[in-house]
Order: sequence, then structure tokens, then C-alpha cells
Amino acid sequence: MKILVTGSTGFLGRVLVRYLLPCKNYKLVLATRVGAKAVPSEVIHHVVRDISQATCWNNALNGVDVIIHCAARAHVMVEEVADPLEEYRKVNVYGTLKLARQAAGAGVKRFIFISSIKVNGETTTGLMPYLPEDKINPQDAYAISKAEAEDGLLKIAQETGMEIVIIRPPLVYGPGVKANFLNLVNLAKTVLPLPFGTVHNRRSLVYIDNLVDFIVKSIDHPAAENQIFLVSDGRDLTLRELVTLLRSAMGKSANLIPVPVFLFKLAGYVFRKQTLVDRLVGSLQVDSSKAKELLNWEPPFTVEQGIQSTVDDFMKGYK
Repeated sequence: MKILVTGSTGFLGRVLVRYLLPCKNYKLVLATRVGAKAVPSEVIHHVVRDISQATCWNNALNGVDVIIHCAARAHVMVEEVADPLEEYRKVNVYGTLKLARQAAGAGVKRFIFISSIKVNGETTTGLMPYLPEDKINPQDAYAISKAEAEDGLLKIAQETGMEIVIIRPPLVYGPGVKANFLNLVNLAKTVLPLPFGTVHNRRSLVYIDNLVDFIVKSIDHPAAENQIFLVSDGRDLTLRELVTLLRSAMGKSANLIPVPVFLFKLAGYVFRKQTLVDRLVGSLQVDSSKAKELLNWEPPFTVEQGIQSTVDDFMKGYK
């Protein structure tokens, strides 16, 4: 089976390729925006200068059976463009759908799209965990672009018969993680007591190796055809529990002090950081039972293993 992986040098793509390379049943085609370094001889590599509605994928699609589309314009915390939605659409919608249409025309059997839980919404505080069949509620430009891409892909599936698999992960962590999770790891490394002793929100996370294991499972599982999946580690954490695990992995005590949650929200209002505070102390849970039952999947790694792996990699930078 020949598999095209886009975004193969990214956070998720690198781990996915590492998993797929030893599989003798798979022939890999890697699409990147820059030349890949030290590409194994058994891998076919194509440089794609950009991903847009003008991109031509014909050479990369020759003989491909399955596409795993990881490439995207990632969620940007501080936008510097006049029209963020259109900027996201260029890659996440127009570029994705151009690839899918060319893939269908080239006879690709299955297209696996890595979407985002943000398509469902931003919070489950006071609500039940998100389900794949819930009405979508994308709030920002990034989430809207992912939702529009999903809609377009499902229409292409209906028109062409190419199978679509959509995976919406929550926050993904693991070695090399960036953004908010890295900020939290940096915070956990300090010797300071942290004010999270009474934060009892619930957040679903997914360790990158667990996510990759599910992606690999969905490559040829017949029950995955034209399905939407939410995947997680299967154990939701409070902020208190997460920081405790991070510090434990560093060999530290939790050292948390109780600060009422309303003070966090008040500070967010005063300093106009409500969104950041909501991510910190709010809940966002997913129900991954469909992934487990339909594909007979279980996360192979525990939360503790994922956190330890993440911390070990982080601490290498301090040795």
C-alpha cells in the first residue's frame, strides 16, 4: 500500500512517519514545503512549495492508495493579518480540497484528514463531553476553516466514492510540543508554588503516540470509512492533576496552593485575557467511545507515560 503523508516534517507528521517507516506493507510518499534532510532511500519525497488551490499534486499522487493529510495552517494565538479567516482558508480549505479532488481523480481510495476538536467548540464547561455527531460550533477562524474543509471533503466523498476519515483531536502533547502546553511545562519547572490547588476543571488530551496509533489503525480499517472520530488518552485531567503529573515527572512535589477559580476569571476580565483564562481553568472533554468501539481501539500509552516522555524530552534542553 502506498501512502502519501503531508506535513511530514511537522510535530505530528514526524512521529507518524517514524511509525510507518518500519511497516513493510507501506510505501511512503512524503510531501513537504522544504527539502527533507536524510530521507530514507525507500521513501519517495516531493517538495510542495505551498498548499493552496493552485498546488498541483499529480506527481506526488502516482499510485497512492491512502493520503494522511496533516499539513495545515496551525492555530495562531496572535494574528497579524487583516483577514485571518481567508488566510486559514488558503491552506486549510482551498489547499485541502484541491488535494482531495486531485486524489479522487488519481484513484486514491482513502483520505484521512486531521482536523481539530475546535470544530465542535471551545468548551464543555457545564456540558457533556463532545461527541462526533454533535452539532458543530466553530468559534474562531482556524476552527471555521477546519469545519469548512470537513464539509467539502464529505461532499467530495459523496461525489466521487473516495473514502474520507476525519479525526478531531483535542490538545496534542508529546516530545517537541509547543505553544500553551510548552508554557505549562515551563511553568511546572519553576520552584514557585503554583495557584492551581482548587482548579477542578476537566480537559481531554491526547499523547501524540496515541493519536498516531489511531491514525495508523484508520488507514485500512473498513469501519472507518466516511466517519468522524474524536480521540483522547481516555483519562481527562484537571489542571491540578496535570501540573502534579508534570512536576512528578520532573522529580518535584506538586507544591500547589488553593486559589479560588473566580479570581482567575476576575484577572482575565481585568487584563482582557478571558480566552486564555478559559483555556486554563475551563473544561473541554471529548467522548472517544466511538473510536474505541467501531475500530476496536485502545490508547497504547497511559497519561503518565505520555507526560514522562514529554518531560524527559523537555529536560534534555537543560542538561
